[in-house]
Amino acid sequence: MLPGRVESVAPRRIAWAGGAAAALALALLASGLALGKPSGGGRKAGSQKAGSQKAGSLAGRLLVARPEMNDPRFSRTVVYMVRHDEDGALGLIVNRPFQEVSIGDLLDRLGLDRQGVAGSLRMHYGGPVEPGRVFVLHTADWKGEGTEVIGDGIALTSPPGVLRAIGTGAGPRRALLFLSYSGWGPGQLEREIRAGGWVTVPADAALVFDDDAGTKWQRAMARREIDL
Repeated sequence: MLPGRVESVAPRRIAWAGGAAAALALALLASGLALGKPSGGGRKAGSQKAGSQKAGSLAGRLLVARPEMNDPRFSRTVVYMVRHDEDGALGLIVNRPFQEVSIGDLLDRLGLDRQGVAGSLRMHYGGPVEPGRVFVLHTADWKGEGTEVIGDGIALTSPPGVLRAIGTGAGPRRALLFLSYSGWGPGQLEREIRAGGWVTVPADAALVFDDDAGTKWQRAMARREIDL
């Protein structure tokens, strides 16, 4: 493997309850994608800047759907929390991949130059908010314009710079590509946790970027015993 190149993964069919959401995401890939930071809408995303979490913030942890979760959009999901403060919360579902995407083709769809770019990334369904918005969650060994280091060696960057870096072999060691995100308004996530919909557990790059999405929920749930 070349230094700085994202480890490649073979396309893999993953069965998950949100098949309709995956179909929608595929349609959005064909119709158009958007750059930039999340602007909210639907379930409002938090405005806190990553890396400056306040006490009690869940940013940098995993939000894991309990078996009793009755929202089909989040059934058996593992959500990496990017932001969480008094304005709301934002996270990315890390165990719902749906398609391997050529980095060059993705840059084409974004109306950007693909010259000198090769390779592919697995696209993940990040959640039900702002379909078409594109994010890259990656190891913090690479930083570029707009990169937000969240913690424990994990960072978030919006394209296009990170995609070009990955496609030229100069990017982060590991990365996940997301279409859309999960967001909660002020106090909404806290109410869902109190109602028994979620548990929170420690996160690390090894689990977040692991290729075996099919067992990620079980492995995340097993961390409840060490969640003090």
